[in-house]
Amino acid sequence: MSRIILNRRAFLAATASAGAIAALGGKGWAAEQPVKGGRLIVAGDSEPANLNPAIVASNGVFFVASKVIEPLAEQSYEGKDGLSPRLATSWEGSPDGLSATFKLREGVTWHDGKSFTSADVAFSALEVWKKLQNLGRVVFKNLDSVDTPDDHTAILKFSQPTPFQLIRNALPVVTSVVPKHIYEGTDIAKNPANQQLVGTGPFKFGEYKPGEYYLLKRNDAYWQKDEPLLDEIVYQFLPDRAAAGNALEAEQIQLAAFSAVPLADLDRISKVPGLKVYANGYEGLTYQLIVEINHRRKELADLKVRQAIAHAIDHDFVVKTIFLGYAKSSSGPVPAYDKTFFEPDVTKYAFDPAKAEALLDEAGYKRGADGNRFTLKLLPAPFFNETKQFGNYLRQALAKIGIDAQIVSNDTPAHLKAVYTDHDFDITVATPVYRSDPAISTTILFESGLPAGVPFSNQYGYANAEIDKLIKDAASTIDADKRAGLYKELQKKAAHDLPLINVAEFSFITVARDSVQNVSDNPRWAVSNWSNVWVKP
Repeated sequence: MSRIILNRRAFLAATASAGAIAALGGKGWAAEQPVKGGRLIVAGDSEPANLNPAIVASNGVFFVASKVIEPLAEQSYEGKDGLSPRLATSWEGSPDGLSATFKLREGVTWHDGKSFTSADVAFSALEVWKKLQNLGRVVFKNLDSVDTPDDHTAILKFSQPTPFQLIRNALPVVTSVVPKHIYEGTDIAKNPANQQLVGTGPFKFGEYKPGEYYLLKRNDAYWQKDEPLLDEIVYQFLPDRAAAGNALEAEQIQLAAFSAVPLADLDRISKVPGLKVYANGYEGLTYQLIVEINHRRKELADLKVRQAIAHAIDHDFVVKTIFLGYAKSSSGPVPAYDKTFFEPDVTKYAFDPAKAEALLDEAGYKRGADGNRFTLKLLPAPFFNETKQFGNYLRQALAKIGIDAQIVSNDTPAHLKAVYTDHDFDITVATPVYRSDPAISTTILFESGLPAGVPFSNQYGYANAEIDKLIKDAASTIDADKRAGLYKELQKKAAHDLPLINVAEFSFITVARDSVQNVSDNPRWAVSNWSNVWVKP
């Protein structure tokens, strides 16, 4: 019985190159004839208050909703520009950057039987992505109108030149299409369809029992012939992440994604007959471990203090001890695997507690009689075991240089409110996701003047006119090479000025019963539609 034995080298290769898929498995594994029917039971990840990915473009939402509501295109290991058509069959940008034309798939119906048309795309783009979506508000901020010359053509018109490179890179993340006939004339943010989803995807929303499960059922009218293969998908909520491994071994569930099986258990779990471990399928979902810094705090507004904090962090220890090697040290906001935008030549802050202490002394923050220089409120993000562990490590690392970091632990809603709405923190551990283009979810970490309440954005009072100008210029630069150059300059300035501290970049692991087929066959597999997934009886 074959299985993948995961190791650090395999993980790092997988996150560096989609070419590693052949070594790690993925597409092409299932040589047998697929069997239709059956139920896939998955370890549930979270229970979002809003399950509509057109409004909340996040992996916790996509994990469930991507099977029900579809984007215009999905990421692919093999497709043109790294994309695979979904509701759009082709896309093209104008040379002046003022329009983008999408040819839409014909013969698609919503789950309530209504026809999918270009009017749905126009409504979604103008009323939802542009106005409400956490990421779309950045990508589509200059969207002015959408022409619909026929039912299967949508032409997005922009008031200012908008790089098609950005639009193309953003398609899988920000273009989930919702039905106009259900949302028009309603309070979109409060529409019941945000929980009782209606889409065009391979699965229909079946049932939700809080604290127990989500149930998705086969869409017999799906546009892709002979798919989906499964009858049902059940997201079973478990009492804690450590329970996922036991549930897999007991065959109570068949799949656990997003490292639901703790990294510390992987060596043992990879040796269990009947289980497979997958490191690929997350290349489009690179997470970044960062320290966000509240610049409203006098001490933290001092660059020397921020530099001292950076020098107090031992990246190698974090990678080896907290992530057990399943991560990479990070020096900036763009992951090293992105060959288009990554800039390696930036200021780096080696682990050097003595230098950190000297910088704090120079800044005028001497140790007091108790050995402390000042006290900070530290909020570790509650999202993953590793972020909580890093919070504990950071507290200890800062204590060694005389900073008393007091940990405040919250659940996810309270954490997001405290940091991104109330600004009630000094430093926080965060995990933004890099999504193929700096303008989608990265520049928002540095741009000043953003309204309160936007998660994973600059809510720490940082403002730098030079960085704001780079972000603004890149947003309207059509030439791909020039645009990449602007983002490389942004990385240099950010590394020097330290609005936040990049520590590591990491991905996830999927563990599945070996009866589950077609696992990890695209770079966003966990948040894609699973229409071709099947289970051996």
